[in-house]
Amino acid sequence: MASPSPAAAAAAAQELSSAYRLGSGDKIRLVVFRHEDLSGEFTLDGAGNFAMPLIGEVQAYNLTTRELEQKIADKLKDGYLVDPQVSVEVLNYRPFYILGEVKQPGSYQYVNGMTVLNAVALAGGFTYRAKQSNFLLQRGGSNSQTREVSGDTPLLPGDIVTVQERFF
Repeated sequence: MASPSPAAAAAAAQELSSAYRLGSGDKIRLVVFRHEDLSGEFTLDGAGNFAMPLIGEVQAYNLTTRELEQKIADKLKDGYLVDPQVSVEVLNYRPFYILGEVKQPGSYQYVNGMTVLNAVALAGGFTYRAKQSNFLLQRGGSNSQTREVSGDTPLLPGDIVTVQERFF
């Protein structure tokens, strides 16, 4: 199986970043044009917030990068800057989790374009008892609904994959 072209990989990364919702554990780079003192790298805390100079605590949880840019620009317009130009980029996505019949269950750093089978490979592969055809996926945290997926299903940061035990 051939790896995707650089253009296809860039398009996939752009699609993820435009639809991706920020959450706790994400690390972002924020740039306010011509204001290095306001720019920097920030890690979202457990509630999805971070502290920024001048405007203080910013809630970023469940926002896209574009929505966060607009939110910060609006706050900076309110008494600080005339026409702030703000850009936000995700540096490190929060991890995904893989449980069940894999050799090394746990949390792993998310990589763009990852599928369920890529996650299994990162976790050391299947155990001898693993069901290798269908997997359980929880998207949106441990309280979300579980659904059955195939190995080529794309993963997102924060997903929880469970490899089930097969029945003989």
